[in-house]
Order: sequence, then structure tokens, then C-alpha cells
Amino acid sequence: MVPFGGWEMPLSYPGGTLEEHRACRSGAVVFDVSHLGTVRVTGPGAHDSLQRSLTNDLNKVQPGRAQYTHLLSEDGSVLDDIIIWWVAPEIFDVMPNASNTDDVVSTLRSAADAGTTVQDSTAARAVLAIQGPLAREMMKAVSPEAASVARFGVREFTFDQYRCVAAGTGYTGEDGIECAVPTAAAGAFWQAVLDAGVTPAGLGARDTLRLEAGLPLHGQDIGEGLTPLNAGLGWVVAWEKGDFPGRSALVAQEEAGVTPLLHGIRTAGRRPIRGGTEVTLDGHRIGYVSSGNFSPSLECGIALAYLDSRNPVGDTVSLSVRGTEVEAEVVDLPFVAKS
Repeated sequence: MVPFGGWEMPLSYPGGTLEEHRACRSGAVVFDVSHLGTVRVTGPGAHDSLQRSLTNDLNKVQPGRAQYTHLLSEDGSVLDDIIIWWVAPEIFDVMPNASNTDDVVSTLRSAADAGTTVQDSTAARAVLAIQGPLAREMMKAVSPEAASVARFGVREFTFDQYRCVAAGTGYTGEDGIECAVPTAAAGAFWQAVLDAGVTPAGLGARDTLRLEAGLPLHGQDIGEGLTPLNAGLGWVVAWEKGDFPGRSALVAQEEAGVTPLLHGIRTAGRRPIRGGTEVTLDGHRIGYVSSGNFSPSLECGIALAYLDSRNPVGDTVSLSVRGTEVEAEVVDLPFVAKS
């Protein structure tokens, strides 16, 4: 157990991170991700309030769907990357990162229309993420309703007479389901998932899995001074929908030319690459590693790095790994495709 975002979280279970990682790629694992926030936004003005506050366009989806989006500062920096679960026509569950929940609540309340309620409901539920190519098949024994939720779909289901919500979302690059369960039922739900044959997994495997999938982590790969355009996430910016915080800064950045850009880097050896490592080309610094690790699937070092945008995929760059200069290749993301 380790401290994480103000919570005590499992780093790994007795089988260890490598076993948990491989179980997710070949079968199914369950993560306790209750440290993520849940901010319920309700009322007739809920849709328009969120539409004005976030980068993506809610009109692209509908009730019963989930959407990835960003909350920006006025300079375009990513204050948080968020998943929205559109539970019912006037009910939205906004899912911020652990340490950002209070800021997201404050920001959404300040932007809310009259009659719109913004409520932090994090303490009322647990969120369990069941991920892997066999996740849905194993979850049929726990809840056929939850198991059948569409990819990026949202639906309510019943477990032990408790109303729960499932979304076809996750943070591993694999198929899967995230389930919000009332705290009173959380222990029984967790045990039912384990009884169905799903392997418990901790933060260590969650990090190596998301890194192989090329998914950025807020606070490392996106955050202050970094915009969605820097991170290659321009697809979450709905330019045509109208104004939102940070839009004018993004327009200016795009007109000036976006640099640096987030890239994948892969080494030939097994040594993990660490965040903050300087990346050089022909002896000149061209960027830095934002996050890196050992890839259990590829059995080599991999990293996300911000590099001068002139450096294309295929370049050979250098970095220092534990005091030794190591060659690495700039590669396309993701490092590992979905099973």
C-alpha cells in the first residue's frame, strides 16, 4: 500500500506487477480506482454548463454515452483530463483525477446555470475498473447488464439490490468496464468480481499498462504549461462549438506552430526509462521524458517524451539511463495495440 493523491492505494498484490500486467493483456484484472473523483452535475442547465466549461462537444454524444474531455486554464494548460458519464438526460457524472476533484467542483459551480446542481459524490461510491480481453465474459457472472455496456457506453445496473452505474471505459488500452458501486455494496461487489476469476491489480500495473497504450497521465504528461495540442490530443478540442476557457490560447498556439510534441521512445534494453531524463540528438538537447518505465509486453524500456516537433518518428536519439548513455528510437503510439 502506498499514498497516492491523498488516498492509500495498492501498488501491487502478492502476485506482483508483472503478473498483474500480463493478466490484463491476456485475461482480466480489476483495479480499485475509487480515488478518482465523481462530480454529479444535474438539472436542466447541466448540459450547457458543461459545454461551456470543457473542450469537447457534448452534442457529439447523447445520454447513455461517455466522453473524454479536458478542463483548461486560460493559457491553454490542461488543468485536468476528464471522462464524462452521461447517465440520463439531465444527469452527468464528471470523473476528474484524484487530486483535482475540489478544483473541478469549484470551477463547474462557478460556471453553472441557475437550477444546475454540482455535487461531489466521491465518498458515496467505489469505482472498480475491470479490464482485459476477457473482462466482459467474466463479468457476466457478476452482472450481465454491466457486462453488456457498449464501448464508451453508460448504463445503470443492479447489484445486490443497489443501483450502480457501468461505463465501457478504462485506462489500460484494453476493452473493459468501470463500475461505480455504492460504498455499502463495494466489498461484496469486489469479492464477486474476484470469485468470477478476475485478478486484482494495483497502481504499478495500471501505470505500465497505460504507458504501453500511450495514454498520458495528468501531472506528468499533461498539466501546467502543456496543452492538448502539445500532447497530440487535439481531437478533444471542439473548435466549432463556441467559446470555452483556453480556446483563444489554443488558437494562438496552433497559428504559431505547436512545439514541443509528445512522442513515444523505445530502447533495445530492459532498463526502465525514468521521467525527467534529457533526450539528445547529435549532442543537442531536443526534449525530455515525461514518463517512462519497463514494458512487460515488449521487454524493453519505453517512454513518453516531449521533443522538438521537427524530430520525426524513426529518429535515433540518446538518453542517460542510470548514468549510461543509451540509444532509443522515436516510435508511433501506442507501443502495444489492444489485444
